[in-house]
Amino acid sequence: MLNTILFDLDGTLAPFQQDEFVRVYFGLLVRRLVPMGYDGEKLVRALWKGVDAMIGNSGAVTNRQVFWECFTQEMGMQALALETILDDFYATDFDGARSCLTARTDRSGLIRSLRRRGYGVVLATNPIFPAVAIETRLGWVGLSQADFDYVTAYENSRRSKPSPGYYRDILSHLGRRGEECLMVGNNPVDDMAALQAGLAVYLVTDCLENPGGVTVEDYPHGSFRELEASLERLPAV
Repeated sequence: MLNTILFDLDGTLAPFQQDEFVRVYFGLLVRRLVPMGYDGEKLVRALWKGVDAMIGNSGAVTNRQVFWECFTQEMGMQALALETILDDFYATDFDGARSCLTARTDRSGLIRSLRRRGYGVVLATNPIFPAVAIETRLGWVGLSQADFDYVTAYENSRRSKPSPGYYRDILSHLGRRGEECLMVGNNPVDDMAALQAGLAVYLVTDCLENPGGVTVEDYPHGSFRELEASLERLPAV
């Protein structure tokens, strides 16, 4: 029986297009760090390499460890000093990226309704950001990490989407079986990979992220509003 709902964040709970978000995010970051003497292009290249390293993480260490090992290989060991600066950036300047939202949205009613009816609720955002950056983005839709039973971030995760192992790690942490869980996301590769771990899935199409042109009809899909209506009809557990 279904008892746990996993939600992606970017483009799912928070309605925005990924390309626009990345453009604004990197613009804000470069604006913060270039005056400190960093080369903007080199910085962005190093960040992308760090992201790629986290996506390829096999599980030996946390994504945070993988990122900083890769990032400092590109930028030099002195770049370790940036971690504190980046945490401050994500808590402050990064909030400017809320301009990417395609609509003002408050998801708190849905999440709290699910929890009142006994459902476990997980924020299964790709864990390539620190927790402070996730907290800022959740604030854009009326939520915080405290609204969830578990939140994946780069500090507590050893794999990333689209690895089925990422979803298996969540199941192990929660003590749940795949058939008890539903994964909701907007990317047919990253989020629908949950099928390989035995979860049910729902593909949100409002801000669909599908650069590979995967056939949407292969998955249960529809708008977030349609999903919300179906979740509100679920019985208490």
